[in-house]
Amino acid sequence: MKLTEVLPFLIPLIIVELILLIVTLRHVLTHDHYKRGNRILWVIVVIVGMEFIGPILYFLLGKEDA
Repeated sequence: MKLTEVLPFLIPLIIVELILLIVTLRHVLTHDHYKRGNRILWVIVVIVGMEFIGPILYFLLGKEDA
């Protein structure tokens, strides 16, 4: 399997991943209250789990209900 064969599937996945990461970091940095943890914890979780896991964990466990 060559990279050129897989590239049409990887590009949209990478774009969605980057958008999710940016939205999550923006939300973490602009809000002061979280269900669990603090800002530093969530920035680390989002950056270390940079794929889909970190941002999804934040929106499921850390984001305070409005």
